[in-house]
Amino acid sequence: MLHLQRETEDGWVERALDAMPEILLDHAHCEKKAASTAVNLIFKYPQHVALMRPLSELAREELEHFEQVLTVMESRGLEYKRQRPSPYAGKLMTIVRSTEPDRLLDTLLCCALIEARSCERMKILAARLEDPQLEDLYTSLLACEARHHRMYVDLAEAIFAPSDVAVRLAEVSAHEAAVIDDAPLEPRLHNR
Repeated sequence: MLHLQRETEDGWVERALDAMPEILLDHAHCEKKAASTAVNLIFKYPQHVALMRPLSELAREELEHFEQVLTVMESRGLEYKRQRPSPYAGKLMTIVRSTEPDRLLDTLLCCALIEARSCERMKILAARLEDPQLEDLYTSLLACEARHHRMYVDLAEAIFAPSDVAVRLAEVSAHEAAVIDDAPLEPRLHNR
């Protein structure tokens, strides 16, 4: 279960399929950011030993995915370059409370929902892509994205009461749905 309160609207996949070079570039940036986020959490919360190994493993896996996307881009003559960040993650993170331990809980749950949305979008893409290389890429990443979502929820439940996690996850998920509803119409993994 991905804990998403809003499914992706039908028009998203059409826009994505028409702009796969931009989607691939955005995807590469998302994988790099996911690795960076995991490493940052390791540095920020060394007192939570339960986070260390899972986040370290996650960071390495996200960098492997980054390299996979780069390889696909290179095979298509696409250049990895700077890209104006999508507003999705920044707007999603506005729900993160400023004091600990609430800040940690909210951050873990936001990360879980980013992974969930990525998983949902990759599943949609994999089902519609006619290019075998891209279909293979997105199909191969589905299980990882779902596992990353579950891992962030499990880490939250290892530190906080599961009942508190469930309540807050529902709140953060409702916020994520509103962020998606308000996202711009441009070719990104986490926009409309």
